[in-house]
Amino acid sequence: MPQPARAAGPEGTLPLRREWRAPFCVDVRLVLSVHRRGPRDPAFSVSPDGAVWRTSRTPDGPGTLRVTAAQAAGTAASPAGITGADIGRPAATVIRATAWGPGAGWLLDALPDLLGAQDDPAAFAPAHPLLRDLARRHRGARVGRSGRVLEALVPAVLEQKVVSLEAHRAWRLLLIRFGEPAPGPAPARMRVFPAARTWQQIPSWEWHQAGVEAVRARTIAAAARAAGRLEEILTMTAADADHRLQVLPGIGPWTSAEIRQRACGDADAVSVGDYNLPAAVGWALAGRVTDDAGMLELLAPYAGHRYRATRLVELSGVRPPRRGPRLAPRDYRAF
Repeated sequence: MPQPARAAGPEGTLPLRREWRAPFCVDVRLVLSVHRRGPRDPAFSVSPDGAVWRTSRTPDGPGTLRVTAAQAAGTAASPAGITGADIGRPAATVIRATAWGPGAGWLLDALPDLLGAQDDPAAFAPAHPLLRDLARRHRGARVGRSGRVLEALVPAVLEQKVVSLEAHRAWRLLLIRFGEPAPGPAPARMRVFPAARTWQQIPSWEWHQAGVEAVRARTIAAAARAAGRLEEILTMTAADADHRLQVLPGIGPWTSAEIRQRACGDADAVSVGDYNLPAAVGWALAGRVTDDAGMLELLAPYAGHRYRATRLVELSGVRPPRRGPRLAPRDYRAF
């Protein structure tokens, strides 16, 4: 893929800019929203003008990315009748991005992949009317890849077996405490993901203050020690990447899938073991609540795109009726 010209400035001071004409429809906010961990995520923000801001610790150092998009002039949306090929051929999108910090160049080079350039939804031909309608309405919901494994791993581990409110609070407190300020004119209180060595050295009382018990803290510290090996999954097959992740104590099928979805752009990674997902998929596709086995059976026709299918179900908002109380957040600081 040819690289467009970029306006350069001194490293870490003046911004770098890139304009990329994506040959497909991209809903930037929707694609990048999977990286957002709660409404007050210090690493993700949406400004009033609709621009998406995201920070990252790249191989070149910390960076801040600002992304906006507009439909390319002279393009038209696909016809109402949708096929698998139609999903892969919507209107082009003009992406404009600005980046700051030592990692600015890396972030701009990785921008197409982040927004789904390596995704191939053309073979996704949903027979189910709900999925077919959702695929038509969300043509811009591509599966991107961040290329940063540890950044996807830490929040996934924080979300293990807890409610989202608890996990998002821990993520926010840890980034504010140990992350560094975002380069450039980022929105207030944005932080950059801490370095692997920093995660290894967080003392037990800091984990406790963030509401993270010892098991999850040990898993994150061990992953940080193996960060170099974990980043290698980006060039592996899905099966090998899954194996490499699950060798690490504390990483199971659910966590592995959540990491590969975001870091690798794996459109087939199913979050088996999720508390809510099987019921949502079962209700949306079969009108009944299912378990993991039932969910996998319903998703079998979409092999290669099972995460894409579950993502569309999540976007649909279709859920079974609630028959019990919600799970309550825990607070380990009380003990």
